[in-house]
Amino acid sequence: MTAPSAALPTPIVPRPRRSALYLPASNARALAKARTLPCDVVILDLEDAVAPEAKDEARDAAIAAIAQGGFGHRELVIRANGLDTEWGAADLAAIAGSQADAVLVPKVNDAADIARYEEALAGAPPQMRLWAMIETCASVGNLPAIAAMARTTRLSLWIMGTNDLAKEMRAQLTPCRTPFLPFLSMAVAAARANGISILDGVCNEFRDLGMFEAEARQGLMFGFDGKSLIHPAQVEPCNTVFSPGEADLAWARNVIEAFALPENRGKGAIRVDGKMTELLHLDQALRLIAVAEQIAAAG
Repeated sequence: MTAPSAALPTPIVPRPRRSALYLPASNARALAKARTLPCDVVILDLEDAVAPEAKDEARDAAIAAIAQGGFGHRELVIRANGLDTEWGAADLAAIAGSQADAVLVPKVNDAADIARYEEALAGAPPQMRLWAMIETCASVGNLPAIAAMARTTRLSLWIMGTNDLAKEMRAQLTPCRTPFLPFLSMAVAAARANGISILDGVCNEFRDLGMFEAEARQGLMFGFDGKSLIHPAQVEPCNTVFSPGEADLAWARNVIEAFALPENRGKGAIRVDGKMTELLHLDQALRLIAVAEQIAAAG
């Protein structure tokens, strides 16, 4: 069959972010271990995981760890304290001068909050991205406006903060996550409409990996790019869930090869493996292959 690459474009796909592991920046042992874990993203936390009296020390440790390097292909992100806290301004100033790939900011409520963080990062390198936590009741009502800020700012990714959202709503965070399902779907739709990557919230159960995998698969079903994690044991099952499976890749190769055949070029719909297949399926197939290639290249 005709090689797909000779006739079909390769889609631009964001780097794999299947697993994003939170680590307290104040824990030197955790930072050392992060350099050996197969997670795609390391999030050095200055916020929830750090006690008030350790905030300054944690900030210095995060900056030093990133400068030291040794994290390989892993994307390095620092979660700052909010600008409405006594540590937020110092966090943003320090991160802006660091080698971090992105800064993750908490409790964004509206587009104005994104503008404030954008201003605080004015001196940061152009390649540094702004990531935002979607974890407040106010943010749920402002998802389209917040997402639209990606067109004019560094904003490029959202992470769902289901624990904080549950606290504000006074809702129960059960394994099925029933109270939050509409918000998960709305957030994914708003993110996709504005070219924003999006990660699912954490699963608090790290001893029962079966429960974790079920929640991860639910996130995959909703369309999330990956999931944020609280324990190293969650990394491997998370990577497995959010990596294209062999059956998916076989389907994708068949679709790509079929559309690349001379007799099918220019057609909007063809039959593949006995099923009607359209150009939208070709786009999905190309993306799956591109994601798999990036994962393989990262090792």
